Amino acid sequence: MQTGMERIAAKARSNANLKFTSLAHHITKELLWESLSHINNSSARGVDEVDVKEARESFDTWADEVISRIHRKSYTPPPVRRVWIPKPGKNEKRPIGVPTVIDRTVQRSVANILSSIYEQDFQNCSYGGRPGRGAHNALVTLDRIIASRKVSRVLEADLKNYFGSLSHEWVMKFMEHRIGDPRILKLIKRWLKAGVIENGQFTDTEIGTPQGGSISVLISNVYLHYVLDLWFEKVVKPKLKGEAFLVRYIDDFVVCFQFNADAILFQEVLKKRLAKFELNLEPNKTRLIEFGRFAQIDAIKRGKKPSTLYFLGFTHYCTRNLKGNFMIGRRTEKTRLKRSLVKLRELMNDNMHLSLKEQTKRINQVLTGHYNYYGIAGNTSSITKVYRLVQRYWKTVLGKRCWKGTLSWERYSQLLKLFPIKRPKLKITYANWSQYAML
Repeated sequence: MQTGMERIAAKARSNANLKFTSLAHHITKELLWESLSHINNSSARGVDEVDVKEARESFDTWADEVISRIHRKSYTPPPVRRVWIPKPGKNEKRPIGVPTVIDRTVQRSVANILSSIYEQDFQNCSYGGRPGRGAHNALVTLDRIIASRKVSRVLEADLKNYFGSLSHEWVMKFMEHRIGDPRILKLIKRWLKAGVIENGQFTDTEIGTPQGGSISVLISNVYLHYVLDLWFEKVVKPKLKGEAFLVRYIDDFVVCFQFNADAILFQEVLKKRLAKFELNLEPNKTRLIEFGRFAQIDAIKRGKKPSTLYFLGFTHYCTRNLKGNFMIGRRTEKTRLKRSLVKLRELMNDNMHLSLKEQTKRINQVLTGHYNYYGIAGNTSSITKVYRLVQRYWKTVLGKRCWKGTLSWERYSQLLKLFPIKRPKLKITYANWSQYAML
């Protein structure tokens, strides 16, 4: 199976114009089982109410039929179940589509096949939804660009309702550049048109693709590959007077410029380019700022501070290291920090009647996830703040279990020795910094 994927990748790499007319035969029982095995046991159920365990137990019953229906072009994806989750630091909520476990398995299998092709085409500036190219890689690469290249202006941009705005017509046109297998194209079209069910009501999807499935992430990357990445590299950069660099993570992206005139011009033509493909910038999250070592020098001359940059949950700011050289400092964005603390407080309140061992286990699980993402060099103070506030609040929660209504620090210190809260730890240090950079 892996050899088949490698052959696809090799062909795609050797011929950038090759259209693949036969791909569906790579959807095998082995690939379906591998895809199903990667789905978390606790994943939400779709509209058919079948969970991961049940799908695995009945795998031999449905796998052959699904493959047969794909080849006959008669596979019809069930509608996705729509749920709403809170947006970071906001009262608004974001819609998430939950496909059935079986359909999620098929999506993941097809996405793996198509990734073998598109990973050879995608530009180096894109991150997210790609193997080995996560948020940390994007952050470290952005740091390297701003710190070492000629950057004085940064355009911080976000697309408005990106997943809900994708044009189905343009999606299919982009896909047809590389995919010629009618069975795969039929699958993609039907996933786009599958519809959603919310509160028992079915709604057609004439535009956009629900967030939540593997194929949606791939489609979103392919869409912006043609709309933004290729256009920026092949059309925009050669026409600019100075250096320019793009770093994109799904629908969030920043563009770094040497000259202000280039940045202003790009911002104007970007709006027209996006409008052509039915996309728009989010006004509240899009701004052009002075940032970088040259901007820092100019700001100091004017007696001001350079602006701060917000990207992927971090606030980036201009500072200097111990040697007096320019460097980028970073800390957890305030809204993200607040969200994490609220989540931990709710967790401690909800579990206050459990055993201390179980409470510690659950608290440490959340803290581990927080440290793994926000534990990046330069952000020690922010993750330490979370650790200290969790320690304090857990003392308050445990005090509510005492008949006095409070817990002494002496007794609490003894409990912490028996049931320690996980201490902050950096995942990305300056020692392993270069391992994450992708220039």
